[in-house]
Amino acid sequence: MTTSQSPEPPHVAEGPVVRITAGAVRGLREDGLAVFRGIPFAEPPVGEGRFAAPRRARAWDGTREAYAFGPPPPQDLGLQGRTGVLEAPGGDDWLTVNVWTPDPDPAARRPVMVWIYGGAYKLGHSGSPGYDAQHIVRDGDVVVVSFNYRVGMEGFAQIEGAPANRGLLDQVAALEWVRENITAFGGDPDQVTVFGESAGGGSVAALLAMPGARGLFRRAIAQSVPGTFFSAELAGDIAQALAAEAGLRPTMAELAGTDPRRLVDVGQSLGAKMPQYMGRWGQIAPTVTPFSPVVDGEVLPTTPWQALASGLARDVDLLVGHNRDEYRLFLVMGGLYGKITEEQATGALRLFAPGGEAGVQAYREAFPGASPDELYERVQTDWLFGMPSLRLAEAQTAAGGRAHLYELTWGAPGNGGLLGACHGLDIPLLFGTFEADLANLLWAGTGVTAEAEALSARFRRVWTAFARTGDPGWPEFDLQSRLTQVLDTTPTVTSYPQERSRKLWEGHEFTPAPLLG
Repeated sequence: MTTSQSPEPPHVAEGPVVRITAGAVRGLREDGLAVFRGIPFAEPPVGEGRFAAPRRARAWDGTREAYAFGPPPPQDLGLQGRTGVLEAPGGDDWLTVNVWTPDPDPAARRPVMVWIYGGAYKLGHSGSPGYDAQHIVRDGDVVVVSFNYRVGMEGFAQIEGAPANRGLLDQVAALEWVRENITAFGGDPDQVTVFGESAGGGSVAALLAMPGARGLFRRAIAQSVPGTFFSAELAGDIAQALAAEAGLRPTMAELAGTDPRRLVDVGQSLGAKMPQYMGRWGQIAPTVTPFSPVVDGEVLPTTPWQALASGLARDVDLLVGHNRDEYRLFLVMGGLYGKITEEQATGALRLFAPGGEAGVQAYREAFPGASPDELYERVQTDWLFGMPSLRLAEAQTAAGGRAHLYELTWGAPGNGGLLGACHGLDIPLLFGTFEADLANLLWAGTGVTAEAEALSARFRRVWTAFARTGDPGWPEFDLQSRLTQVLDTTPTVTSYPQERSRKLWEGHEFTPAPLLG
């Protein structure tokens, strides 16, 4: 087994040792916490394990040093750290977990929070500085686990001979590891909350719908849930196009011998060409993201909205929400903010608004006087994150389950407030990691304000309270009053703030994205 470890830190002998099912691991003491990094939860998915379901990690002799994050899975680095540079160890031990705990005492039985990173299902790793969980653990007296899962072609491409949704299967394997081992770290395996943002939020939603994940968690927090789930037909067609970029067929036999880095390049190459496939892939084509969970009928039998509406996750407490200005991030980073034409706005409305041409007119009537920029951003915020998140709460509630809804409306102060309450803003607020990832945009010119610090502390209080009790501190969502926690300088509880959008999307079903032609 290939491992990647940092130089031996000082006072190694003082690091806590925990015995888990595979062997003993030694962590580090960091500012009063015990931290364990890079523990394998599955065998490296290479060689015979390439494109296969995760296999249980083999046991080891002696004490394994758990000092460094494991290497990230092969991935598109386009947004990583917003610099295109991935500072992480190399190697093929892609499937590892990390644990932050106040004290690895088996008698402690603290609530456990398991973080699932986002990244459009094509990038991300648990060692990102933005996901340092120390503040959540310290403020909430909880145990936090994070882990790597396969992304891109390794995790989500529909490959003949391989199981679908391998990235989701990795997540289930990590949760099984938590169930079997977290007591040794001071956690309670019966008090597990999964939480994630963007593709991580979509993964949380998918886990709620997966038979293989039943019983592995008690609560779920889904932040900015994307509505993009692929039909098997669409996923197969995209896989054909992906493999064709490498001159191959999308079969396990042909792709398993291909260097993972080459397949990363293939994903990037096709992503840039996706708008050309509008006639076949419809709404998915402009996203330049050829990966999403696949409703394959087995690993993921239905969409999360269908699953929750049927009552499948009625026994799981759900906290779900989104940010007011989600799509603003992509406009700014793409250099499009303030430059959207009337023609572009109409095209976006025609493609994403429910009802086609009728939807175009309905949006214009619902938002009179809105600029092309505002309409372009609003409909894509609604389609991609806002309405899927709302609909998840509605489905859970309609089936008799418990859901709480929030919207983040506080805008980042940097760059004159350009980004507003954009996609991803909730991550530094939740983790208190203000210097990572989007820091150069979110806080530029202002630094981290007292308002940001206060809201950050509130995020952690709410999230950890929910993990501990199932109650985040405001009333449950219901289909009449639709009470929603608005997270801002002065948090308030009100009826759902985006009522105009909700009415426009009323009755719309989020079904698997189809293959059009």
